[in-house]
Amino acid sequence: MIRLLDLTLEQMRTQVQTWGEPAFRAEQLWHWLYARQANDPAQMTNLPRTLQAQMAAHAKIDLLQVVAKTVSADRLAHKVLFQLHDGQTIEAVLMLYDRRRTLCISTQAGCAMGCTFCATGLGGLTRNLTAGEIAAQVLYFARWLGDPDANGADSLPIMRPAQVTNVVLMGMGEPLANYKAVWQALHTLTDQQGFGLGARHFTLSTVGLAPMIERMAAEPLQINLAVSLHAPTDELRNTLVPINKRYPLAVLLTACRNYTERTHRRLSFEYALMRGINDKPEHAKRLAQIAHGMLCHINLIPLNPVRGSAFQPSTKADTEAFLNILQQAGISATLRLRRGVEINAGCGQLRQQIQLVNASG
Repeated sequence: MIRLLDLTLEQMRTQVQTWGEPAFRAEQLWHWLYARQANDPAQMTNLPRTLQAQMAAHAKIDLLQVVAKTVSADRLAHKVLFQLHDGQTIEAVLMLYDRRRTLCISTQAGCAMGCTFCATGLGGLTRNLTAGEIAAQVLYFARWLGDPDANGADSLPIMRPAQVTNVVLMGMGEPLANYKAVWQALHTLTDQQGFGLGARHFTLSTVGLAPMIERMAAEPLQINLAVSLHAPTDELRNTLVPINKRYPLAVLLTACRNYTERTHRRLSFEYALMRGINDKPEHAKRLAQIAHGMLCHINLIPLNPVRGSAFQPSTKADTEAFLNILQQAGISATLRLRRGVEINAGCGQLRQQIQLVNASG
């Protein structure tokens, strides 16, 4: 069975020719898949019936099966657990803001990075996602937003815009550890003949794979970069983000500086505040020293606690004090607006919850 979303446009041209059709049909098919988000060959009305029949018999469009959905009480966060063809599960979250529809997607089933405060990291890595499985998460929510009555999305508290406006690769997995598939998906989703979302509307988050950051700096697509820092010293970061033992802060920060100098784009440092662990004034002062003189922004994140974990969110007072220290030092820093805490919106949490239910049942 041919998985159409896994194909590049050039591969799609080859495939339609294999089916006995002229190469230009690939552009039409591409438009239906990504610009129109069609998931049934019968919907593709300008394609010949012979091609529709070939696709119906030999191709697959939908790569995701919905296993579970949760929605926050204010209906501003919508999380979906998807099942893949081999039974593995991944998560994606749609967050609604006044002028944005931000989608957080996964790039791997599980994660090998082992961050101690992360639900996904606790389960380990199963496999990389294909380019099509990455893109399919975006297409699912694009359909959902575009046809709210049919998908139960009516009466959203914020009705417009009715399309995905931003995509963050911050869900399950380490995007830079699945480099080829991730970049194929990004090229597909930014292609103006298809989905057509601008590169600056995508943000890729990494725990700090320094060589891959250097590689990303050479990419022509202007994808935003976020680095999950979470600690301002090697000693602390080694315990929270184990990959730091391979790429310690000196190496990581050199890669980050090289990235900003080469691309002239500001990067973000993600910093999840954890009560009594990385939220003390001395941590804030050290973080300010790291960021000083760098083209960067610090995004403080209220931790989404994992069931049974010792890591808990910082208090409101400690959070405000931490942010104040950074801003007083002249560092660009903000506190991320929380979405979906009560629906396990943190990466890997719904998957973990479903697994616990299945195990107990």
